[in-house]
Amino acid sequence: MTTTVPKIFAFHEFSDVAEAVADHVVHAQDGALAPKNERKHSVTNISMNALDMTREASCKSTASAAEIKSGSSGSGSGNCKPKKEKRFKIALSGGSLIQVLHEGLLKRDDVRWGDWDIYFADERLVPFSSNESNYGCAKRKILDLIDTAKYGTPKVYHIDESLIGDPQECADNYEKVLIRGFAGRDSVKLPMFDLFLLGCAPDGHIASLFPNFQDNLREKLAWVVPVENAPSGPSTRISLTIPVICHSHRVTFVVEGATKAPIIKTIMERPEKGLPSSIVNEGAAGRVSWFVDDDALTDVLVTKKKYKFHPA
Repeated sequence: MTTTVPKIFAFHEFSDVAEAVADHVVHAQDGALAPKNERKHSVTNISMNALDMTREASCKSTASAAEIKSGSSGSGSGNCKPKKEKRFKIALSGGSLIQVLHEGLLKRDDVRWGDWDIYFADERLVPFSSNESNYGCAKRKILDLIDTAKYGTPKVYHIDESLIGDPQECADNYEKVLIRGFAGRDSVKLPMFDLFLLGCAPDGHIASLFPNFQDNLREKLAWVVPVENAPSGPSTRISLTIPVICHSHRVTFVVEGATKAPIIKTIMERPEKGLPSSIVNEGAAGRVSWFVDDDALTDVLVTKKKYKFHPA
């Protein structure tokens, strides 16, 4: 494995991490929801808008009454498909990341929650009422606290709680959820998230992909895998796979605390060890950012960058 250095943003305090991560998330949101024909050159904008208007007029003029009534206008030609609603597709892990998002996002007024599709990077197969449930924690600390009347309600895609007793069936079912959300499996090889948010545990696992454990790190085909007899925490889980993580537009790690410093040192200085985060640093090279506090970088030899907040 070659040494691939991601962007590393370091902060003195936990609150600084939360504020920067929130800005990073909103920037990713705005990029995902911006019209595709927003270009730097106005000439391109005009021509693209004219083309869209022409196509829309053509679709309306050629649609039959039956097609309009059935809601399938233009679907037969393949050239007059209705515009797909833009959504911000984000994957969340659990742990301290949920608290970071709680601290940073809920106080902002530019989060377009109603345009979000929220998926989970992994899930512990426990009841949603458990503090170990990623969805349960996200619901209590973030989702239940959103002013939906003002900002809208995000679409949230979690596991089927009734399947927590069968890791394989639960993983298969959640993969079907992803397939529905990212078009058919035949049309996309891998889902592409706009932003994939991860933490990193002291033992080096990300999502529920553990170092040197089973064959999950070498999985190439499945989008979701079951995890049984996990080395720590709840023993049964599901997790999105390395190829899915690396296929995202942006992959962002959020890590804080001195207990994480030894594993961060190994990830950054010894990529040949093949820890999950090192694999992602390599596989998604150029699209990976780390947001860490100074404690997590104790004795770690890396080049730190100063995070530049985006204008409102």
